[in-house]
Amino acid sequence: MQPLTGLDSSFLYLEDAHQPMHLGSVLVFEGSMNFQSFRAALPSPGSWKELRGLAARIFSVPLDRSRPLWEMTLVEGLDHIPQVPPGSVAVINKVHHAAIDGLSGADMMGVLLDLTKEPVAVHAPPPRTVAPMPNEFEVLSHTARKIMGKPSEIKRVAGEISDALRAAAKVRDKGVEVPPVPMTAPPTSINRTITGQRIWNTALLDLDRVKAIRKVAGCTLNDVVVAICAGALRRYLDEKNELPEKPLIAMIPVSTRGADERGKMGNKVSAMFLDIATDVADPVERLNVIKAHTQGGKAFEKAGATRAFVDLWDFVPFGLANRVLRLYSRFRVSEMHNPVFNVDMYMAGHKLLATMGMAPLVDGMGLLITVLSYNGVLSISPTSSPAVMPDLDVFTRNLREAANELEAALLPHRQPDTEATLLPTVVA
Repeated sequence: MQPLTGLDSSFLYLEDAHQPMHLGSVLVFEGSMNFQSFRAALPSPGSWKELRGLAARIFSVPLDRSRPLWEMTLVEGLDHIPQVPPGSVAVINKVHHAAIDGLSGADMMGVLLDLTKEPVAVHAPPPRTVAPMPNEFEVLSHTARKIMGKPSEIKRVAGEISDALRAAAKVRDKGVEVPPVPMTAPPTSINRTITGQRIWNTALLDLDRVKAIRKVAGCTLNDVVVAICAGALRRYLDEKNELPEKPLIAMIPVSTRGADERGKMGNKVSAMFLDIATDVADPVERLNVIKAHTQGGKAFEKAGATRAFVDLWDFVPFGLANRVLRLYSRFRVSEMHNPVFNVDMYMAGHKLLATMGMAPLVDGMGLLITVLSYNGVLSISPTSSPAVMPDLDVFTRNLREAANELEAALLPHRQPDTEATLLPTVVA
């Protein structure tokens, strides 16, 4: 048994009844399946509308801390979803954020899924001795030893941060734009206090078409995805006469996981704050602004501070960590993850048709967008609260319209993508 790191435990401190801190996913499989888990059946007619409603209800419920902090629900009755064979199933997963980040979650899914239709033989692991749960005295002893060892660790981390800040200053002196400062985003209706109820949806885009935009624009795939989300946010707020003059700021997670840490659980992630140019009307100009901002953000990230700041969480007292996280969360707008599977995957011989993600909300950050790609399909999945975005379907439709707008501006010979590759964006 291993103690949680400061960053891992922060997700436990932040959690309460209306802020469950789990990551989630919805996986759609071809054909019926049977394994031991929670089970549910979609009500008639078994369409995408019923599936997303059930997923939202499951995502609304915090994990039971008296049990292992993960949960799988097998959903039957997917009978009326286009291009999904009737009788297919979905698996809705939840894992606490204290245990995984986006990249370790992708690694975990790689263990659950096979690359071939023939299931890989799995042998029982050898018996192992598990240390008993420590009592209060043992926990205090461990804490005391950790505190005694902190002076040297604090000196090491402080030195790393000092070196990184000096390197960042040199980057700034070269004329690279400084990333936006946290807590400077303009207020919008998305920054309201959330409730415990969740709403969830997804837009599925043809990955090759998104890559074509990237190629013409000379930017990264993530730049295009951010521009699509920014375009959808601009449309959504403009239609409500709430579009601020200043651009919104997105918090983009940045993995600090080294090559030797792949396959391990826990969180190794920092953040890059990004001006997403919602004040720019032209979609191509907006993409170019985002491209410039991400290049500046990456230059500062390479200066080396991200991993050192992650290490700082081990020195924050748990009571203070709770307050810091709640204050910090009030100024975030959106967050994105992007693990990738681009080959056919199977579970127990059943082909995976689609994969969509979910991540937790906190007060003041009422919209979180999770991005996954699988086998030629890009899923952009917004999660919100009815108290913040009761019309999340409108925003989801805006995602597709923003993608079509950007494609039309850069590739005018292409026909708009009016239908999703596997699932409809919105079913009324």
